[in-house]
Amino acid sequence: MSLGYFSYPLPVNEPVLNYTAGSAEKISLKRTLAELKKETADIPMYIGSKEVRTGKSVAIHPPHEISHVLGYFHEGNEKHVQQAIDAALAAKAAWADMNWENRANIFLKAADLMATKYRSFMNGTTMLGQSKNAYQAEIDSACELIDFLRFNVHYLSEIYKQQPVSSAGVHNRMEWRSLEGFVLAVTPFNFTAIGGNLPTSAAMCGNVVVWKPANAQVFSAQMFMRILKEAGLPDGVINLIYVDGPVLGKVCFSHRDFAGVHFTGSTAVFNTIWKTIGENIASYKSYPRIVGETGGKDFVIAHKSADADIVATALLRGAFEYQGQKCSAASRAYIPDNIADEVKKKLVAGIKSFKMGTVEDFSNFINAVIDEKAFDKIKTYIDNVKKDKKAEILAGGKCDKSKGYFIQPTIIEAKDPKYVTMCEEIFGPVLTIYVYHAGKFEDALQLVDETSSYGLTGSVIARDRAAVELATDKLRHAAGNFYINDKPTGAVVGQQPFGGARASGTNDKAGSMLNLYRWLSARTIKETFTPPADYAYPFLGEK
Repeated sequence: MSLGYFSYPLPVNEPVLNYTAGSAEKISLKRTLAELKKETADIPMYIGSKEVRTGKSVAIHPPHEISHVLGYFHEGNEKHVQQAIDAALAAKAAWADMNWENRANIFLKAADLMATKYRSFMNGTTMLGQSKNAYQAEIDSACELIDFLRFNVHYLSEIYKQQPVSSAGVHNRMEWRSLEGFVLAVTPFNFTAIGGNLPTSAAMCGNVVVWKPANAQVFSAQMFMRILKEAGLPDGVINLIYVDGPVLGKVCFSHRDFAGVHFTGSTAVFNTIWKTIGENIASYKSYPRIVGETGGKDFVIAHKSADADIVATALLRGAFEYQGQKCSAASRAYIPDNIADEVKKKLVAGIKSFKMGTVEDFSNFINAVIDEKAFDKIKTYIDNVKKDKKAEILAGGKCDKSKGYFIQPTIIEAKDPKYVTMCEEIFGPVLTIYVYHAGKFEDALQLVDETSSYGLTGSVIARDRAAVELATDKLRHAAGNFYINDKPTGAVVGQQPFGGARASGTNDKAGSMLNLYRWLSARTIKETFTPPADYAYPFLGEK
């Protein structure tokens, strides 16, 4: 294998297209949406060289138009998980031995295909399958996923160049090996880019992967898999399967060659994964790498010096873009009483101005939540507020699933800072605000830090620099991604490496060099040019 000393330069982030009226990208995307809706997709699993169809078909419906069928995917079982592992292990030796430059160029070609030929298809499958508007799809399934591939190639080339010093008569080198076994990638519905990054970041390092996406993300996941195949990814390197989580875990976590898991999803599921791996630890060939990004109860705290327009805008965007279904979404806000009335007025006006509906209508800012289970859970929180004297709904609160899973963006004001919607992750378009005494900013910071078990994202909004410094210090462990005078969402690859700690995950920072180290196993090699032929050292001589 090539030592990988060839340097891939730091790329520029993929430009975001605007989809303005009459633009070429808007015309192309609308045409693709119509094409995707006209056809009924038959979606196989991809195991080794085979497209596997089981006959157990599961329908895919747009969350905003549940009467329509986009297609069917073929659900697998334990047998297919084992087949995916076998195919991965069969491909491992040749893939790990391939020159780094050739591995890298597969992913760079895939990025170029997505930036050009398949951009509208990546965005279109994401819009229809996951109910994202055009802008939210563009920054996710186009720009972020392209950036992950290009930046990870650069970062890995930089890692490969890291070599130890050598003293006289000795040559030292570091071999950056892939892990011994297969890596499992478990990806969520809410970001197509995460679905693409988790398997490819491990594969790029020479690993082979079994990839299980969320059922609600299969439509865009299979599109990405087809692009990887076209880019030249060898059979078996990444195996895309659609199975239930317990079925997947039963086979993978009991397998001797299980080498690691790259996970994004709920904290409860990740805890179960960690526990299961621990129970099986004696059976593995190596200690598995466990990398996970889980939940969040992300905050915005405004200082008395904050501009009300900036606070309201950060909350309207941070809480309600993609219906609040971002692990980084603002879901609790602390507003000082000197600007609270003005902020609340602007928030209510903003909610009233939002248009909600299908993704094909580009004037809609809000679309549907992902499925009926999510709809029912979010609605329960909203209904409970309506009956509770400890909180009130300031705006929104309407829910309708007759045509799609639509929940009107909702703002709750809690009189108790430890009210349930200030503490529990809801994962939907619900923002809870608490008004605090403007003179007790430090006390409010303490509330922010102790209210939630999560530690993913958060922001402080203030013009007073001393207040910014205080918040940055006091909230050191409350957020792995901390924003000043901005919303707590929108991390960009190469600019804001993403991840949090506490109950939010292992903080291995997707979109940075740190994450790639987790999928490598270093071997130090020392070669002595003139080896000693006598054990005796000089100090052993006579006096």
